[in-house]
Amino acid sequence: MATNEPEHEHRYAEESGANEDEDTGAQVAPIVRLEEVAVTTGEEDEDAVLDLKSKLYRFDKEANQWKERGAGTVKLLKHKSTGKIRLVMRQSKTLKICANHFVKQGMSVQEHVGNEKSCVWHARDFADGELKDELFCIRFASIENCKAFMQKFNEVAESEVEKEESKDASDAAGLLEKLTVEETKTEEKPVEKVKTEVEPEEKTKTEPEKADEEKKTEEAVAPST
Repeated sequence: MATNEPEHEHRYAEESGANEDEDTGAQVAPIVRLEEVAVTTGEEDEDAVLDLKSKLYRFDKEANQWKERGAGTVKLLKHKSTGKIRLVMRQSKTLKICANHFVKQGMSVQEHVGNEKSCVWHARDFADGELKDELFCIRFASIENCKAFMQKFNEVAESEVEKEESKDASDAAGLLEKLTVEETKTEEKPVEKVKTEVEPEEKTKTEPEKADEEKKTEEAVAPST
């Protein structure tokens, strides 16, 4: 004999579910009120010239192996006033800094052997709060992103070399100009000394002559007896 109990149970479940979703109009105030807090990242005065998702590794010399530092976004940031460019990478979830160093002259990034999506470079890094010599390896999702990173990184390093050379040239020009001015001054000083030394000689020569002239004048003027 058939029974309608499962059907009744299903209907009851639907009615009870509808009652639970029913809006009663009641408002519940939050127990804790959270206020908005301004968060500073230290990147406010910089513009991103490169921004790519990647995974970063560092070489552990003691263990002689690569160790992962985190997955996130690597950026090349250019300072608005100084023009200096630094590399910064943070973990995507915790925002912890994985790498933080300036791109300077003499630095270069090269493709990692056997992997076209990865590249390596040396840097004096400050991610841990102190300067450390690090060997980094970064891996991208595509070969194109890896090539774009390498090209931009090397371009920045080369531009830093040009800036340093132009600065050295301007410093050398300023030093040369300073030396030229000093040489001119040193050349003028002996001339003045010669004049001061000549003047006493002229005085000693003319005084006897003046005495002789005065004596001759007195003899000529004196009355004969």
